[in-house]
Amino acid sequence: MMVYIWLGVMAFMVIIELSTTQLVSIWFAVGALASFFAAMAGAGLPLQIILFAAVSAVALALTRPLVKKMVNRKAEPTNADMVIGKTGIVTEDIDNLAETGTVKVGGAVWSARSDDGSIIEKGEKVKILEIKGVKLFVIKTI
Repeated sequence: MMVYIWLGVMAFMVIIELSTTQLVSIWFAVGALASFFAAMAGAGLPLQIILFAAVSAVALALTRPLVKKMVNRKAEPTNADMVIGKTGIVTEDIDNLAETGTVKVGGAVWSARSDDGSIIEKGEKVKILEIKGVKLFVIKTI
């Protein structure tokens, strides 16, 4: 009977793992697999439970460095992030209502919007505050 219970526990843990985007139960599936084999070999219930806990703990300990790398990934800045804080030149009037405006910064021309909603005319200098998608959000410099 315990063979089927461990098989069910393992299947349940695998289903949980497949339905999430992070590693949350795979270690318990490995522990249940070990207990499944122990039950098939005729081991008693106390040994099966100890084996389940021990194998799950060892699987967690062995994969922890990998999991830590996957979970704690920091966003790598791109070259686009380098324009934040820089000054650019408006090459097409920026008008948020008309959804127009471009800015040249660092040799590249970007779509741009005014951060405060004001109209900024061609030729004005602007400071880049942030990037959302492929648009720069800027304010006019003094």
